[in-house]
Amino acid sequence: MDKKLSRMLSSSSILSFVLLVVFAGITALFLKSYYVAIGEGVAIVAMFIFYTIRTRKRAKDIRKYVEDLAFQIDDASKLSIVNFPLPIAILRLDSGEVIWGNNLFSELSGKKEHLFEVHIKDIFPSFDTKWLMEGKQICPYDVELNGKNYNVYGNIVDSPSDNGRTLLATLFLVDITDYSDLRLKHDKSRPVVSIIVVDSYDELYKGLSESERSSLTASIDSVITGWAQPTGGIVRRLDRDRYLFIFEHQDYIDIAAGKFSVLDEMKKLTNSQGITATLSIGIGRGADASFGELYRYASMGIDMALSRGGDQVVIKTKNKYEFFGGKTKQVEKRTKVKARVTANALKQFINESDHIFIMGHKFSDLDCIGAAAGICSVVRACGKKPYIITDRVKSNAGELIDALMANPLYEGVFISESDAIVMANAQSLCIVVDTCRPDIVEAPELLQTVQRVALIDHHRRAADFIEDSDITLHETYASSASELVAELLQYIVAPRDILKIEAEAMLSGIVLDTKSFTLHTGVRTFEAAAYLKQLGADTLEVKRMFGGDMEMYVKKYSIISKAKEIAPGISLAVVNEQVERAVASMAADEMMGIARMKASIVVFQEGNGCAVSARSYGDVNVQVLMEKIGGGGSLNMAGAQFADKKPAEVAKMISAAVAAYNAELESGMQQRKEEDK
Repeated sequence: MDKKLSRMLSSSSILSFVLLVVFAGITALFLKSYYVAIGEGVAIVAMFIFYTIRTRKRAKDIRKYVEDLAFQIDDASKLSIVNFPLPIAILRLDSGEVIWGNNLFSELSGKKEHLFEVHIKDIFPSFDTKWLMEGKQICPYDVELNGKNYNVYGNIVDSPSDNGRTLLATLFLVDITDYSDLRLKHDKSRPVVSIIVVDSYDELYKGLSESERSSLTASIDSVITGWAQPTGGIVRRLDRDRYLFIFEHQDYIDIAAGKFSVLDEMKKLTNSQGITATLSIGIGRGADASFGELYRYASMGIDMALSRGGDQVVIKTKNKYEFFGGKTKQVEKRTKVKARVTANALKQFINESDHIFIMGHKFSDLDCIGAAAGICSVVRACGKKPYIITDRVKSNAGELIDALMANPLYEGVFISESDAIVMANAQSLCIVVDTCRPDIVEAPELLQTVQRVALIDHHRRAADFIEDSDITLHETYASSASELVAELLQYIVAPRDILKIEAEAMLSGIVLDTKSFTLHTGVRTFEAAAYLKQLGADTLEVKRMFGGDMEMYVKKYSIISKAKEIAPGISLAVVNEQVERAVASMAADEMMGIARMKASIVVFQEGNGCAVSARSYGDVNVQVLMEKIGGGGSLNMAGAQFADKKPAEVAKMISAAVAAYNAELESGMQQRKEEDK
């Protein structure tokens, strides 16, 4: 500032002194008036001394004026902050200690006398300063104090201290209580759209007289409207077995807290033949969704619920699914209309495609390869060459693959994912069997590449589903994918076009998933098996596919020896070593032979991660258990995979999932007892 002031004051004066010196020189040199020149020099020196003294005094006065003005401004700033109309606080980031707060903050915190002796969490228990360290200037959540909500703004200041540098945080609190209340009121009043479907309507009403039909319909209407009435929502019957229910989000919270009691209420209704009525409910909700979007979400939810076997609620939002119920066995459907329609559509798609790729899930098993082999016979009958994508090394059906490859018609049929991607074009068709999840198919990149997709599966639908498939045969009542394929073959392939080994492959898939026709079997399961037997399937050859060497049997019983009962009727075996998936599955199956065992779970190391194999006879829904840890499957058979976890970690997750599952069952039973009272 001194230099700038000096330049401002002395620029013209120095020029004047230079000119005076020049004139004195001219007087001495040209006019020869030496005495006059000396007099001028003395006068110039006297003037320069006076000028210097005067200039310094003036600069000092100006500097004092500026400093006084600055101090006045600083005092005004401090006074403004103290009396600022918003609560302000300053705290140490390292310790959270409050070192200063203005009057409003002191009143807000209730710490007028001892404000500087408290921690910020003493005032706001849920508050943290992580967002400040991340460079944010506004807290990502509202802070609540004394019944009011606040937005917190802040910044970091680097302040010098005796111990070096100290990071301080300045916080500004803005009262948003009115806005928060308005937002909460808006959120609670947002609409929720629900579609309610009576499961297996034809089976429920089959053989009933008109009076019995009317009575049952009235009872169903009464249960649904009675459940919906407290919400003040709108219930309308759309079809004989379908209802539309629209209500507000605040009522959804109460309904969800009651675990959708209408599911249990409906099970109290039975027809004259003893068949129990059940419901499937799809709910669409979202804070910013329109009525059209909510209805579409509800439709997706009801499709998911029905594909998972019914008797459950599926809540669909923009980015995820939530599930309630789904713990009962599915009712087998009698009609084969869908199988016939799907068969004709599949044949047409095959005829219109250049390359037909068939694949199942990773670590393929007998059901996966058996269903793929059955599809191969369809492709050959259409005059096209089929291609099965599988990893022979990781497959659990290695012997079956070798038996198929030994047949001349299977030369070049088994290919890798990379070969399939090279061959694929716009006219290619990909047929996915024995899985509906895009993340566990054998060739996920091919699934994204190919534009035409057909899906054939029997597993209960998971949240991540292969969407927009051109052909879908997804029947959770079926025992296996091989059973579904066997039904399709009866409509589009002549018996002579099916190889004996293909019939045996499909029969082995049925035997595997039904545990030799003891689980999850229906009339159509035995019809499919009889059809395959007529095609020449040898049950002795099928049995040999399940055989293993001595080493496999030793490993299997070694796994069983590690089993412990983690809950009544639920056993868990944890193996901290590499185990073949087929061996772990057989061990889980074998553990179900233990008396009073409801479910068996095996956790084993696989590569750098681990995997889980779970089995049950239906008393415990292992699909629900596995979904709690990120897996899936069906009521009797499920599993999960983890790329970066150890068996011990997953075992803890399973124990927590089992505890939560049992707690949900206990809560449901207690609620039903109270309702019965």
